[in-house]
Amino acid sequence: MRHKGEISAIIEEGCKFEGNLSFNGVARIAGIVNGSVFSNDTVIVSEGAVVNADINANVILISGTVKGNVKASSRVEIIKPARFEGTITTPSLIVEEGVIFHGTTKMREREKNQAPSLHPSNP
Repeated sequence: MRHKGEISAIIEEGCKFEGNLSFNGVARIAGIVNGSVFSNDTVIVSEGAVVNADINANVILISGTVKGNVKASSRVEIIKPARFEGTITTPSLIVEEGVIFHGTTKMREREKNQAPSLHPSNP
């Protein structure tokens, strides 16, 4: 049985994958991926990784190179020395100083069941 936050899949450095990747849990990519990536949890793109793919996950952490459309239901973090080119759609975006970012962002509110209500309910 896996513990929450434990890595469940790894595309290691030196590996190349082309196609659609789908993970349950946390996935770490350190190699080369072309296609699309989906996880119901977290996708980590490590330093040195090259991802030419659309990524869809709850949380996306990028330290490598990503070219594509990225959609996260919770947050995206882009950490130096990352390079990003594409579109990011997420309610929360963190971009560290020194990151190379060529693209657009679409900030949207969290899903209704994820965010606290700004309007108290009527008694």
